[in-house]
Amino acid sequence: MQPTAPLLRRLRRLALTTKMVNGGYYKGTGSGSMGRHTKHGGYQIHYQKVRTYVVPEDLKNFKLTPFVTKNMEPLKGRFEGDPKGGLSGEKYLERWKQENGMD
Repeated sequence: MQPTAPLLRRLRRLALTTKMVNGGYYKGTGSGSMGRHTKHGGYQIHYQKVRTYVVPEDLKNFKLTPFVTKNMEPLKGRFEGDPKGGLSGEKYLERWKQENGMD
């Protein structure tokens, strides 16, 4: 069974996938390389290849808006009774022992 000619034309306009072609097609992510691999297994960054984004100086009068509202206040965690705050692992271990038992 084969698709009709009009349907076959429509199928050819779709994006190419790796299943439609033989072994030599690699789609990738579009990210590009930022440097090169060294012979010792490291990675050397070439800073002329690194993408940099310029932020406009006057954001108040800028026409484009961000995806997140500017009126939202940042959320902060609550660590009552812990002098170190969120940096302490003691509260995490205490809760883990409560939920999972002594292990």
